[in-house]
Amino acid sequence: MLSLNREYAKIEYDTAYQLCKMCFPNDKYKYDPNNPDSFRALMTQLLPVLMMRHRRVPRAKWQDHVTPTGKHWIEHAPDSSGRVRPPSIGYQLTFHNSLCGMAVTQGTPAQVVNIGLGIKQLKVEPRGTTVPVFFESLSHKLTQLEISNIANNPDDLVLKRLCINLALKEAYIKAIGQPIGFDFSRLEFDMPNRRATGDGNPLIGWEFRVFGAKLGVARGTILKQEEYECVCAYYRGTPETTFIFHQTPQELENWVQFINIDQLMAVATKLAA
Repeated sequence: MLSLNREYAKIEYDTAYQLCKMCFPNDKYKYDPNNPDSFRALMTQLLPVLMMRHRRVPRAKWQDHVTPTGKHWIEHAPDSSGRVRPPSIGYQLTFHNSLCGMAVTQGTPAQVVNIGLGIKQLKVEPRGTTVPVFFESLSHKLTQLEISNIANNPDDLVLKRLCINLALKEAYIKAIGQPIGFDFSRLEFDMPNRRATGDGNPLIGWEFRVFGAKLGVARGTILKQEEYECVCAYYRGTPETTFIFHQTPQELENWVQFINIDQLMAVATKLAA
């Protein structure tokens, strides 16, 4: 997970833009340095490159593949040593406001593409909206059971449960490669009973890992705290639906890694090598 913990400089935008062009020459990137979403997209796109660099695999030694539904997976380039190639790596990229994320898994190409990541910030939009009004504005994405599970609680709990629910749906939709316009209300996550269905059918074999992230983000001279709910969805093919909740930093440290702008930029010159 990459924290965009401060405002970016134009030279940092230019660095990320040039790296994306070099590392993913078949993709098209619009040069728009004054657009924060453009910077978010570029920095998120560099996460698989950073991951492979940490594995000591230079960019020339791996290929980025994409399925017809837009799911990405990485294949190591063959070498002359005769050794068996490492497993394929599937990944899903997502960003929301100050948090950019990448979910990763290893296995065969058919397995690794079934992964998705959902991120939702705990905040109402637009600013100044009350939690009940915000909840009502998004109720069309929920089932009646979900609404009843979330409603009639303190505002902070309503907002948290709403964001977890939407992140669960986003993660699953991205894992199966569905388009942005997918009807969220076709999915139902009955969290008190740990059940999940799509069009009324149980989502058997899926694992959902739920965790939160708290960021300190500098806006000018003011340091603000932002909170996010995140969900990774992955199809394991087991005979049940599994929910795993990571409540503390200690529980997360072996599964999620957090970095910031400065840490990525510190190794930027090595990423295209």
